[in-house]
Amino acid sequence: MKEKLKVNNHLTSNDPISWWRTSFGEEAAQATADAIRRECISLGPITEEFENRLSKALGVDYCVATTSGSTAILMALMAIGIKEGDEVIVPNRTWIATAHAPLMLGAKVVLVDVLPDKPIMDVSQIRKKITSRTKAIIPVPLNGRALMMDEIWKIAREHGLYVIEDAAQGLFSKYHGKYMGTESDAGCFSLSTAKLLPTGQGGFVVTKNKKIYDHLKRIRMHGVDDVINCTFYQMGFNFRFTDVLASIGLVQLGRVFERIEYMRKVYLKYKDGLESLSCVKLIPVEIANEEIPIYIEVLCKAREPLIHFLASQHIQTRPFYPCLNSAKHLNTPDAFPNAEVFGSGGLVLPCGPQQPFENIDRVINALQHFDSQRSS
Repeated sequence: MKEKLKVNNHLTSNDPISWWRTSFGEEAAQATADAIRRECISLGPITEEFENRLSKALGVDYCVATTSGSTAILMALMAIGIKEGDEVIVPNRTWIATAHAPLMLGAKVVLVDVLPDKPIMDVSQIRKKITSRTKAIIPVPLNGRALMMDEIWKIAREHGLYVIEDAAQGLFSKYHGKYMGTESDAGCFSLSTAKLLPTGQGGFVVTKNKKIYDHLKRIRMHGVDDVINCTFYQMGFNFRFTDVLASIGLVQLGRVFERIEYMRKVYLKYKDGLESLSCVKLIPVEIANEEIPIYIEVLCKAREPLIHFLASQHIQTRPFYPCLNSAKHLNTPDAFPNAEVFGSGGLVLPCGPQQPFENIDRVINALQHFDSQRSS
């Protein structure tokens, strides 16, 4: 029997509010126990079923599950042949795994600034970053926000480049009616705990290209097709997913659209509650265009004082990650004025598919109190 999505709406005002709330539930616990009883532990039939279900849900031909979203990007870049001396274009606002994947293959990371109003790649800046060494573009639909993919694909065709989407936060978000990550050469997704479809850790790559798929499967298993009767076809490593995690993923996949609807309601509740405040501004997600707001992201006028105030009210938040150009090992001297606005002022408010509405009301009330104090 399908387990109903549960949200605890009975927390007292003294209970701490975490920045993210999700749950796995008894159904997932039972599924993992069943996998163990069947002796389906490592990569095997449950993983294959999970991959097939994901392929069908996303409308793609091929899916390869792996150890993390970060590994997914690395594998996709290996599959298209990224090597030392190549250049890969990456937005300055993303988790650093997007840049570390090409860097680990010896490629140079070329950063692009983001839009003034949204922390996603400014597509108009891509052409000026292309050189004779450029081999790929990695668009990142942060928090489900769609990019101008038609323009990115056009640029890629003109210059003979691959497009590998880091869609870790873009699962089931759409661009012009198509799922993010499914129309490019490959799309890379995360299954970590603070994602729409969590298995604890894990990730997967989707593609419609049979050649890329064949490379991905070999890369996942040390470059061989069969570890018993093996031939060493290419470079690879142990990037295998497990049936235990896949058993959790199958349960979560059955609940994913219920989670999406709840996250949309959370976003709309915050949108209404924050509209009149001056201390924070909601960074928009276009839910009318089928973008999915996994996180509630705001820009703050005084981020550190607000973080400390909310902490005093037992409310946890998460400041935005630093911009990638702050990482000295990326060796990027350029200025990125739009990205810096988000890097210095961005904050994630309590959210998640099991975040009670009562908690959200408490957060909004606290923000209103902070706002009134700052304006008085």
